[in-house]
Amino acid sequence: MKDLINILIFPGFLFLGVFGLLAEYFDRKIYARLQNRMGPPWFQPLADIVKLISKENVIPCGANPRIFTMMPILALTAAVTAYFYIPLWNTKALFNFNCDLIVVLYLLTIPTLSLFLGGWYSTSLYSKIGAMRAITQLFAYEVPLFISILAPALLADTWSLSEMAVFYSAHPWYWAFNLLGFFIALIAMLGKLEKVPFDIPEAETEIVAGTLTEYSGKLLGFFKLALDIEAIVGASLLAIVFFPFGLDLNPLAGFALYIVKVAFIIAALALSRTIFARLRIDQMMEFCWKYVAPLAFLQLIIDLILKGVLVR
Repeated sequence: MKDLINILIFPGFLFLGVFGLLAEYFDRKIYARLQNRMGPPWFQPLADIVKLISKENVIPCGANPRIFTMMPILALTAAVTAYFYIPLWNTKALFNFNCDLIVVLYLLTIPTLSLFLGGWYSTSLYSKIGAMRAITQLFAYEVPLFISILAPALLADTWSLSEMAVFYSAHPWYWAFNLLGFFIALIAMLGKLEKVPFDIPEAETEIVAGTLTEYSGKLLGFFKLALDIEAIVGASLLAIVFFPFGLDLNPLAGFALYIVKVAFIIAALALSRTIFARLRIDQMMEFCWKYVAPLAFLQLIIDLILKGVLVR
């Protein structure tokens, strides 16, 4: 019963849904204020989801109805599942095992693949263009993201997020050596969440809504909610990997600090998409492979050298 409550209510689906909608409001509000706009009211993300869920699903003629319907559910399920393996306000995740870091990175790849398959099997030209951009973009940011997150794991000598949290709690200043990896991971998260300057798969001024062009009703609501939850999961992952301090506090203080760290990362993402303009897909690929990936390898080398010094 306790596990069921954890999965469905706290820190599970219900908490994630509410937190994700609040994070969307926070992101949109900061984004608007940085552009001298008022931004939406606090209830706007919830109103959007309620409106979508109350509408019927429209499946395009010629689309594969099974894949078209399953992809939003798969994306939402994968994002929620990844959250259970991330330590939040202490050094132990809800569920943990050796190599759970690899599982979390794998689960966070599924929403992007779901967007690709959903767009491809929508049979719309705009959806297919968006789907191809999404899968092409995946190969650009995923490698730097993986390397930047796995480098701190090498320093901690473990593939478990919970064990990483224990290691960095015992060595509180080691996180400072991974700041370069944080900025790399932040750039990669912009691509994973398809935010400016990497909102190329959506690009409403070019291809309507990209992969989501043919989605409507509950299915579009599920995709939107999955992206909101993925933002929370990604921010939580970056928080535990790059800012693993305050995990030995009492639960209430630890939870408050966790909220602050996630809010900081969401604000950093909002600031990043404010000061940059959208790139073309070829520019995005060149930028990631010529600049971001080498910097990720530099972070890996730094951690390997530091680990060698510590072993001695």
